[in-house]
Amino acid sequence: MGGYKLTEQDYWDEYWRQRESDAVEIKRTKKDLSINILLDVFDRFLPVNENFHVLEIGGAPGQYLAYMHKKFKYHAHSLDYSKRGNEQTIKNLSSMGIKAVVYEKDIFADNFSDGLPKFDVVYSLGFIEHFENFTEAVKRHIDLLKPGGILMIGVPNLGGVYKYSLRYTAPKHLAMHNLNAMNISNWKNFESEFGLIPVFNNYITGFEPLIMKKVEIKNFLTSFFSFIIKALMIIFSFRFSFLRKFNSRFWSGYLIGIYKRN
Repeated sequence: MGGYKLTEQDYWDEYWRQRESDAVEIKRTKKDLSINILLDVFDRFLPVNENFHVLEIGGAPGQYLAYMHKKFKYHAHSLDYSKRGNEQTIKNLSSMGIKAVVYEKDIFADNFSDGLPKFDVVYSLGFIEHFENFTEAVKRHIDLLKPGGILMIGVPNLGGVYKYSLRYTAPKHLAMHNLNAMNISNWKNFESEFGLIPVFNNYITGFEPLIMKKVEIKNFLTSFFSFIIKALMIIFSFRFSFLRKFNSRFWSGYLIGIYKRN
């Protein structure tokens, strides 16, 4: 069974062309609490092991792989089907002196795993929600994972309260995402089907107004709404970080699962 894509390769080539000057490494910052919380989950549940080989699927531009290498001593591998994204990954990691293997492959191509090794850790962050059949996308992760290896899946949560604003302000952006992949109750299906042992799976970051910042339709109402979003971003900033401790599928900004392969 294939995985119908909600985005195409040309979209991602252009996406990375416009972001060639993005930061090359993920780091903790007072400007983005969501990143800090996500890195806290990594630090809590991923082991340090200099013999581990890690693969990020949808790995461009290598920002998270840099963290994996520096924090956990993993050997870095990236898989992406965007040529421009892969070029940026190589450039970014090389600039930090990190040796990485970059594979230019489509995980839904026939025999995509031919010639690829098995990995100790396989993960993606913001990937499976771009497919109509996200369970099949998860299976492709597991196809590259060693028995007993670690699988990590992360997706932004555009469901809940966010979908109501995005339907009006950014409908094209919303249409590129499978909201069913953002409901944790749907994850039980692939957890059971693939014999995954949960180490951690939950919503994190609390309410994240940044998700609603994108605006495709500009008029008086969306301009006013953008003003409200900027105000909410200040309220849910570092100064009021305690507000981020409350999580639910209705308002949390991110969903992440970490599993052991049985």
